[in-house]
Amino acid sequence: MSRFSFAVSGLDSRREGVIESDSFRDAVDALGQHVDVKTGDMLEIGVLGFPPARYECVGAIRSGYPIWMPSSRAAA
Repeated sequence: MSRFSFAVSGLDSRREGVIESDSFRDAVDALGQHVDVKTGDMLEIGVLGFPPARYECVGAIRSGYPIWMPSSRAAA
């Protein structure tokens, strides 16, 4: 299993943590189950030694999973 560090940021909050998963996709899906995500929230997720991937939540599908799109915003 890989350990993914993540941060989910919104206008009024920031949640950080680590999630263990067999794949990147499973890690991102698990975040949707364990972290309250709203449209417009930003996700940074990655593994030690590599820069994090950045995504923006653009909505949700019926089952409640957030829809992530690669972020076009520059890092702060």
